[in-house]
Amino acid sequence: MLDWTQRVVLVGEVAQAHDGSLGLAHAHIDAIADAGADAVKFQTHIAAAETTPSEPWRVPFSYEDATRYDYWRRMEFTEEQWHGLARHAADRRLAFLSSPFSLEAVELLERVGVAAWKVASGEIANPLLLDRVAATGAPVMLSTGMSPWAEIDAAVARVRERSGAPLAVLQCTSAYPTAPEELGLNLLGEIARRYRCAPGLSDHSGTIFPSLGATALGARVLEVHVALSRHTFGPDTPASVTVEELRELVHGVRMLERALATPVDKDAMAGRLDGTRTLFTRSVVARRDLRAGEVLAAGDLSVKKPGGGLPPERLSDLVGRRVRAAVAADQPLAAEDLEPPAA
Repeated sequence: MLDWTQRVVLVGEVAQAHDGSLGLAHAHIDAIADAGADAVKFQTHIAAAETTPSEPWRVPFSYEDATRYDYWRRMEFTEEQWHGLARHAADRRLAFLSSPFSLEAVELLERVGVAAWKVASGEIANPLLLDRVAATGAPVMLSTGMSPWAEIDAAVARVRERSGAPLAVLQCTSAYPTAPEELGLNLLGEIARRYRCAPGLSDHSGTIFPSLGATALGARVLEVHVALSRHTFGPDTPASVTVEELRELVHGVRMLERALATPVDKDAMAGRLDGTRTLFTRSVVARRDLRAGEVLAAGDLSVKKPGGGLPPERLSDLVGRRVRAAVAADQPLAAEDLEPPAA
């Protein structure tokens, strides 16, 4: 099971980037594991259970599929192949996830075994699917890419009525790629307050930056599409990060986690940096050689590194004081070098 209470869970989404090739699907598992992510996620499509032959293309991209239905059929794997993918993920120490798009897909994945259920944005208003995944008792992640608050409210309530398992609600915008103005990072806090659950981000921007921002804003689950190359065929490539970018994202998220988990006491930190402070700050020094008995004028003094002597804020207080003993140019002044101020 996924546990987003212990650390931010970073999910590498394969979706249909494998283009129906079992070998490419396995290659994505290795690439996502090598990058250091926590989980790999696929999508389980069973065309006959999911859609009708008249489903239109979102984007007519395929060179070999006459219809969207044909495309979904070509994306199908057998149950044995799904078991192989899950075993491979386990061997690479990745949690195995796949979004079901039909009740038959839920049943197949239940037999295969998933670490949590990821409900895709288009399925959040599907009560039959919500009821079925909630009944398994496994953690549920709800993606909200096309839903208003009322629809999300209903889905969260429905899942919670049927399961006490951990719940994460993911801010998502179903635009490919998603523009910065449409990311909705401001909604993460509202999700946490409204549902008292782990907030997350399912990002389609094709960059690592929204996920880093979401981490700083309290996201506990991050999902990004992953492409083996910017030249990979498929409609999701513009909305995906490369494997190299995923590795950098993992590094950034773990660094931010450490920073957020360790609050800094500003005064205590300043105390620990006293030695460095001395090197970088300044002291009041003589601008020229000063003789004993001279009265200091503003032009006789300057402030230079290092610190540790009289601080610059004392400069105006020293004007008009009499020098008790000779002071060489660039020598830091000390209190004992000066006579007390006149009463």
